[in-house]
Amino acid sequence: MKQKIALATAYRQLKSPNIKTRERALQIIRAAKRQATGK
Repeated sequence: MKQKIALATAYRQLKSPNIKTRERALQIIRAAKRQATGK
């Protein structure tokens, strides 16, 4: 459940003007997708 919250936050952060925040959000989303497909 915690990961879903983190993902939601990451998608919100993608709209952030801060580049570093966007980069981190992208990494979280990528990692989550990798986990979802790797099950």
